[in-house]
Amino acid sequence: MMQPSEKIWMDGTFVNWADANVHVLTHSLHYGLAAFEGIRCYQGKNGSAIFRLPEHVDRLFESAHIAMIRIPYDKKQVTEAIVETVRVNKLEACYIRPLVYIGYGAMGLYPGENPIRVAIAAWRWGAYLGEEALASGIRARVSSFTRHHVNVSMTRGKISGYYVNSILAKREVKADGYDEAIMLDPEGYVAEGTGENVFIVRRGVLKTTPLTSILEGITRNSVIQLARERGIPVAEERFTRDEMYVADEVFVTGTAAELTPVREIDNRRIGAGKPGPITMALQKAFFDVVTGEDPSHQAWLTRV
Repeated sequence: MMQPSEKIWMDGTFVNWADANVHVLTHSLHYGLAAFEGIRCYQGKNGSAIFRLPEHVDRLFESAHIAMIRIPYDKKQVTEAIVETVRVNKLEACYIRPLVYIGYGAMGLYPGENPIRVAIAAWRWGAYLGEEALASGIRARVSSFTRHHVNVSMTRGKISGYYVNSILAKREVKADGYDEAIMLDPEGYVAEGTGENVFIVRRGVLKTTPLTSILEGITRNSVIQLARERGIPVAEERFTRDEMYVADEVFVTGTAAELTPVREIDNRRIGAGKPGPITMALQKAFFDVVTGEDPSHQAWLTRV
């Protein structure tokens, strides 16, 4: 269950968590056109810091632009509101959810002059797939649901309605006892998880799906940088589901999932059936950066 915090920022004002309501005829509630972000704040040796906040705010504005939604605040205002939301709620570590949505007004597929609303919430949230998953890895299944075609949903946008596809895939695999779904693109190549980018390690090379039919993950970008700094060869290229089966290591990345190993896919053991050395090295590198143990990427951290 979600752990409520005290306040939510709504259209420039902090309101009590329980009072952060919208009308039942809010346009985005019916048609799914809204833009959002998932951001983490970590508690580290030098206090609390939000991970790659400018990049997340940039992506929020890009998603809104793709959706033809004009945010009624500039990036500086949204950035300051996110930091203040963490401060007001006295959160040392948390998940942050900015949401830009189309409000109450005209109904029907064309929202006309409906107001654009912005909300920012933050709450305590641990490991998305569980602490055991971070340590030992998860079991995944390739979903029967295909990921979006680039000209159906414009996959660079983090748009609320796109995640119906993810919900269906997640429910499907959870019902069969798996932890997460891996989705293929319309041509049958590996795309991403329900909310994560996918990496494989094979013959010493770290591979991940190129930015063609997937969301441009900020954690993905961070892991690629960390890998290259450590001399690990990185290839952004397509790969198939059977290449995942014979990979030495597989892991997924995302703001919620962080860097989670995958130990099994479609009832096939991956590598030794436990997190591999490259996965564990990159996971440690990631957590060292976000907690301030490694000072090499201070620019990625916005102090609260």
